[in-house]
Amino acid sequence: MENKDQQKKKATAKAYEKYADQFTPKPKYFANCVKAFFSGGAICVVALLINNSFEGSGMDKQAAGSFVTIILICTAQLLTGIGIFDTIAKFAGAGVIVPITGFANSMVAPAIEYKKEGLVLGVGSKLFSLAGPVLVCGISAATIIGMIYWAVYRFF
Repeated sequence: MENKDQQKKKATAKAYEKYADQFTPKPKYFANCVKAFFSGGAICVVALLINNSFEGSGMDKQAAGSFVTIILICTAQLLTGIGIFDTIAKFAGAGVIVPITGFANSMVAPAIEYKKEGLVLGVGSKLFSLAGPVLVCGISAATIIGMIYWAVYRFF
């Protein structure tokens, strides 16, 4: 008896899977890769143009790179806050998610979701829910590596 019930469940599961496959959209891998490539490339080209304009105005290379990073982060946060970033990300996919703009979006999106809870308990508590562990890990690793670097060059 139990064997027949198991066979019946498996047959039902297979029939449902076949039924569901009819309505599941098929991903367009090549088109998605092309969109991600060109949109990510466009972000990089704009960042390079901004960087070159900063360097052309007399700013040193490191400072220009820092300002471009800040501009990209602030732009992504602003676009997330006004609800445009998600629309762009649906089209561009990994092209906007992989660069630093995706990290900025991941910081702001949870805070925007909980803004109705208030500035402190909503936005403030959720602002670093995803980015917090990443920042703590990065800062901790940088501190440890810096201390090792300092110790090696100080004592050796």
